[in-house]
Order: sequence, then C-alpha cells, then structure tokens
Amino acid sequence: MQTKGIVLSLYDFTGEALKPWAKAGYTCYAFDIQHDPDTLSITHYDGGGMIRYVHTDLHNVDVIASLQSTFTGTNVVFGMAFPVCTDLAVSGAAHFSRKAKADPEFQIRASNHARWCASLFEALEIPYFIENPVSRLATLWRKPNYSFHPYEYGEYIPDAEAEHPRWPDYIAAKDRYTKKTCLWTGGGFTMPPKRPTQKPDGYSQQHLKLGGKSQRTKDIRSATPRGFARAVFEANVKETELCN
Repeated sequence: MQTKGIVLSLYDFTGEALKPWAKAGYTCYAFDIQHDPDTLSITHYDGGGMIRYVHTDLHNVDVIASLQSTFTGTNVVFGMAFPVCTDLAVSGAAHFSRKAKADPEFQIRASNHARWCASLFEALEIPYFIENPVSRLATLWRKPNYSFHPYEYGEYIPDAEAEHPRWPDYIAAKDRYTKKTCLWTGGGFTMPPKRPTQKPDGYSQQHLKLGGKSQRTKDIRSATPRGFARAVFEANVKETELCN
C-alpha cells in the first residue's frame, strides 16, 4: 500500500511525535543512535502508515549529507528534530564553565547539530520544527520562533486517552505539566492553536521523579508531549496534502 508521504524525525527515540502521522497513513522515520544497529524495527498502523526506527549517528555531518542524498526527490512532506540539549539547556548552566575548560568549543559543536538539521530540511524544502528547551541556541544560532508549555496543548488528547500509555507514573495525564519548550521553525511550518488543559499548581511534580542521569530518565524527560504532537499534525497535515 502506498502511503501519503514521508515524515522525518531526527534525534527521536520514542517516536511519539510521529504517531499521529503514522496513524494517518504516512511513512515515518525515527532516526536516533539508541536504536538497535542490527535490527530495523518497524511499527505498522491500521491506516497503512508506519514508523521505522533507524539507528543513526546524527552527530556526524556526513550522515546528515547521506540523509539528504537519500531523501532528495522523494515525497518527504514534513520534518522535525530534537537535538541533544545537554550542553545547551540553561538548566545545565552550572556545568558550562567546567565543560568549557575541557573543550572551549563544546557548545559550538552542540549548536551545529541543530543547524545541520535545519539545513537538511531546508534542502528538502519541507515544513519543519527543531525543538529544544530554553537554551544557548538562542544566542549561538538564532532566537526561537515559538515557545510553549505541554499543558497548553493538553486538550488535544481525548479524555479516554488522558493517561500516558507508556509512562503514566511519570508523565501527567493530558500533559498537565509546565516545561518551557522552544521551537525553531521554517519551510512554512504552521504553529498550532492552543487548547490548554488545567494548568498545574506550582512546579511540575513529575520532575521530582525524573532526576538523575540515566538514559531512561532522559528519554522520559525529552519525550514529545502527546497533545503537542497531535496539534502539530492537525495544523500542518492539510498543507502537506495540498502540496501532493
């Protein structure tokens, strides 16, 4: 069955941001170094779409060039990227001085990863967003186009699906938590209108459960909010279909 188009997601381990597209019949690729290099994992959906989880070292600029070569001339309709924020997020500023002593260029290199993603999407001439928390990208690259908190898109999640299907003990129902998230966009990306759920009181309680440096907690902290993923899909899918 031929799908409606191709959607690319870089630095994506969970594939959460791709699910609305895959369920609607798109072929989606989640590229991340954490995926099994020996096995191509594919999740199929009833609408004919799928997510392919592909092991990829996106910190290698030659790999980005290879992706551009692979997808140029194909029906790619949308792109997204979630480059590693460890060396850029202001929440880690206390460690910047120590890291700079060991490697004065560490933040330049980290910001380049976001730039490479944007260059790929611009070359493919597709709408896209690049996501990071409040970070040094704003000064090392350019100011973000938009920002949001997950709870502001919580009502895109149906009541019957309020509980997170994968991490209900860590992620609040309907994404009812605050976490200022910035977006660098281009290619005609449409920022979706907000449908906020009730704003949590004070600081998000779930973050108290997600401390530490384990890869698992990092993956949970960085998982794309489900409501925002659905909102982006709804706001941008009509444009991609008009272009086909």
